[in-house]
Amino acid sequence: MDGLIRGRSQERSNDADAAASALTLAVLLGAGVATARAWDHLAETGDAAAARVCEAHARGAPLPVAIAALGGRWADVAVAWSVATSVGAPLADTLRGIAASMRDAQEAADEVRVALAEPAATAKLMGWLPLVAVALGAVLGFDTIGVLIGSPFGIACLVGGVALTVLARRWNAHFVRKAADEGAVPGMGADLLAIALSGGVSIDRARDVVDGARADASVEGDVSSLEGILALSRSAGVPAVELLRASAELERHRARVEARVRAARLSSRLLLPLGVCTLPAFLLLGVVPMFLSVVSSSALTLP
Repeated sequence: MDGLIRGRSQERSNDADAAASALTLAVLLGAGVATARAWDHLAETGDAAAARVCEAHARGAPLPVAIAALGGRWADVAVAWSVATSVGAPLADTLRGIAASMRDAQEAADEVRVALAEPAATAKLMGWLPLVAVALGAVLGFDTIGVLIGSPFGIACLVGGVALTVLARRWNAHFVRKAADEGAVPGMGADLLAIALSGGVSIDRARDVVDGARADASVEGDVSSLEGILALSRSAGVPAVELLRASAELERHRARVEARVRAARLSSRLLLPLGVCTLPAFLLLGVVPMFLSVVSSSALTLP
């Protein structure tokens, strides 16, 4: 579980860096700095991701390809960059909007992380309970370790207790991982299609551009789920760009609520591995050996 938490912390840091860098690029481009020079300026500030993009671009890689190679949230930036340059949409406004979307998703993930902190810490603490039982028996003067390694029944208790402890840890980690599952930025498909349409192209052309940019950056997803919004735009005579952006905001709001619900349910779900694995392991490694130690001592003292 510790490795899972450290890995997710690193991912969150990289995602936050991507959003901050995209916003900085938007400011530079909005001030009239050329695209390649904007990346150079960003790299000169010590931004490692920007330095890698500049190196790849200097070797001849197109900017969207160099950006997508960074992985993580940078793939979304690469797709947005490719879409904007393909249709002639304002690149500064595009990056500013994508950065806002990523930061919104990051804030939701941070809220979930805070909500998960207490139940995850409790599960981690309870995972040590079987080992505490062994130490407690030794402190109280019981030969628990001797029983666990000195008799067939004790060895069976040791193997069963260790197996249940490992199972409980993996089970807890599975629940925490599911509750903290962030995945892609919610509403990104709608945002990308809005960017494409803001360039003045047709809906069919916008679909093709977004799908092609996603394929080039190896990003999953398509815009087929947005057909209802496009149909509403045509029937009501309302600009599709605003409807798509409103849909993206609503999708991120729903994702935030669902994530909070998953975090709230985690506390009750963690009781399952506690009751099925941790407490039986406590009995096998602590209570049973102490009982056997008392029985064997009593048997030895009988005339």
